Amino acid sequence: MSRENVKADVKAEIEIEQHGSTILKEVSVYDAIGLRLAHDLTRIIPGEFKGRLFNRGHIVTEADIPKLLDIGKEHIYIMELGADDLHEDDAAIRMAKALYGDHLLLSEPHEGKVSIKSELLGLAEIDKELVDQINDLGEIALATIKSKTVVKPGKPLAATRAIPLVVPKTKVETVERLAAEYRQANGGAAPLQVRPFRKFRVGLLTTGGEVFNGRITDKFGPAVKNKLEELGSEVAEQRFSPDDRQTIVKEIHYLLEQGYDMILVTGGMSVDPDDRTPGAIKAAGAHIVSYGTPMLPGSMLLMGYINSVPILGLPGCVMHDPYTSFDVLLPRILAGDVIVREDIVSMGYGGLNNC
Repeated sequence: MSRENVKADVKAEIEIEQHGSTILKEVSVYDAIGLRLAHDLTRIIPGEFKGRLFNRGHIVTEADIPKLLDIGKEHIYIMELGADDLHEDDAAIRMAKALYGDHLLLSEPHEGKVSIKSELLGLAEIDKELVDQINDLGEIALATIKSKTVVKPGKPLAATRAIPLVVPKTKVETVERLAAEYRQANGGAAPLQVRPFRKFRVGLLTTGGEVFNGRITDKFGPAVKNKLEELGSEVAEQRFSPDDRQTIVKEIHYLLEQGYDMILVTGGMSVDPDDRTPGAIKAAGAHIVSYGTPMLPGSMLLMGYINSVPILGLPGCVMHDPYTSFDVLLPRILAGDVIVREDIVSMGYGGLNNC
């Protein structure tokens, strides 16, 4: 049988699918010349490339047929969209626009997905309850990072997606309604947002006779400086003290007088008799939110305030572990949170980190 006869037979056997009021017509690639694609088509070369071969709306030409066959497409869809339906791309972009807030950017829709990315360095704020409500609707998806996660410029914190090619318009309208209700109940705040970090000037006090007397090299200072600088803040001054309670109190008061935004005291945080730091922080006038956290590593961290200035006693793990209780609390403080007892208690769930 000739290629022409095969094409004629295939053309006579166009399959039609009904999706609500939308009609999808499956057409042989040989009969697709001059027709518009109903959705993006992706090309994947394992380990080398994954991306769009053709965009939605592309008009198929004769030169496209070998490329379509190379990605396993012997048929394509053309679409007559119903009044009550939305194309996957339109559904994803409408959901993203309903949910995103300040300091966020939207990607172009691709294969029914829109990424929501941060413009700046900050702390992600995401309402889990609303995310669950949206995902319970079915046929649409909202994937996010966890709330209180540090997000860097250009990095995504969420993505909206339509599961089928065609989505009932009512599903997206429900997302828009839920998002609007959330904003109304939360003073206009968006369900997805990034809170920028303030730039803190931090006073650092390193305790320990072995460091003070020069017997060992200070390793706390460089570790703390790196963590602060990664979040846009700085150690404005570092001072040293032996394990003497009155000296530590005096140095804390000195740092307070300099007007630093936060005070960090390192060393001497265990329960050994020679470890004087927790008592000295309290004696300096701190309100202790918690001495100890239900998180490992970092269970011996002290969180407190002197007036409105946060003061933290940092345990030794901060020097060598990449993620501790300090890495949980520091971004929240830089984003403007006042840490309370309930915040500390909540750190236990999911708080076991390779320790």
